[in-house]
Amino acid sequence: MGKMGGIRKPALAATPRHAAPPALPGQRPIGIAILGCGFVADFYMATIGAHPMLRIVGAYDRKPDRLAAFCRHHGLLSFRDLDHLLAAPEVEMVLNLTNPASHFALTRACLEAGRHVYSEKPLAMASVEAAELAALAQRQGLHLAAAPASLLGETAQTMWKAVRDGAIGRVRLVHANFHDGMIHRQHPERWRSASGAPWPVEDEFATGCTYEHAGYVLTWLAAFFGPARRVHAFAACQLPEKGVAGAAGVPDLTEGCLEYDGNIVARVSCSLVAPPDRSITIIGDEGVLHTPCVRDDAAPVYLRREAPGRLAAQLGSTLGALRNRLEHALRVPWSLHGLRLDRRYAFARRPAFRSSARNKPVDFLRGPAELAEAIREGRPCRLSAELGVHITELVETLQYPERFGPVRTIGSTFPPIAPLTWKG
Repeated sequence: MGKMGGIRKPALAATPRHAAPPALPGQRPIGIAILGCGFVADFYMATIGAHPMLRIVGAYDRKPDRLAAFCRHHGLLSFRDLDHLLAAPEVEMVLNLTNPASHFALTRACLEAGRHVYSEKPLAMASVEAAELAALAQRQGLHLAAAPASLLGETAQTMWKAVRDGAIGRVRLVHANFHDGMIHRQHPERWRSASGAPWPVEDEFATGCTYEHAGYVLTWLAAFFGPARRVHAFAACQLPEKGVAGAAGVPDLTEGCLEYDGNIVARVSCSLVAPPDRSITIIGDEGVLHTPCVRDDAAPVYLRREAPGRLAAQLGSTLGALRNRLEHALRVPWSLHGLRLDRRYAFARRPAFRSSARNKPVDFLRGPAELAEAIREGRPCRLSAELGVHITELVETLQYPERFGPVRTIGSTFPPIAPLTWKG
């Protein structure tokens, strides 16, 4: 980011185009400044109308043209530099939406200036830096939180409740995936956000898909099972020809086995190689829970009861063998592999069905709204700084296992996360 001071008014009125409804009586909205007006910033603005506790004061970006386009599109005030943004008394919270390499320095500057901070993921590029930020926030008496916020969505809350209610018995194994496919072949350099920001190709590939995306599943596992205790990790760069010089050698495939209390093991897989798959499957003694997409706040959760008897298991095996023989004999062009009937589990809370973009059925502002409510209510934020430190330690272990050995004992922990509208 460049040097950042005063407020420059655009030609449009200084009222967000999608203004939030009035706050409830007795509640004053939290004044927020957006730091970084790149691709993701438009997603945060998309659902502002659903969050009366949030008021966007203005924005700043080190690129004047980008700042002007963003503020013009959303009808926002623009800050001239960071110093003036932090000097504005109406700014209580900063949304740090800059590139990941800038998160540590800019979040530290905001905390030192006495501002609460919600940071895009990761909190920092190293767990020691993330821990430094958490300690600074504590000394300053400030709240610090980090994306992703999808564990606050209806799908995550539903899966969590099913686990806590014993729907599948004792949990043994989790398969958590975040595969995006070969994005470099999809011409991502052409992608643009609502206000015209380009998709940050260089930052995405140089940062690595695990830093960018593993947090979506890791935060769910943290809510469900608490802190991970040990990580067994493997990483590789399978597609070195992605066309970004800074991404040379950066892993685009990571596989890890994470150990949780209760003898629970989660296999976490993340890549830009395998076909798109953003699912979580939780296997217990008495059944299986599955959701097809952690990037949909209202994706269904399915429950399948496992047949406990040997006869039922043998019947399933026999039917599978008959299906294979039938397909071979008929030379059918399509397979019925995996066809089964699973029961849809009832949502723990009514879905909001918000969307931040055409292909993003998620509400990016759930996290800042949770932080604002925690500030106003004087309670811990569910997306705590300690959680952000823990997730950073996990992703750095998954992406760079050579730095920590074949098995790393995780040192960070965090307070238990409270569910939203149901009691476990």
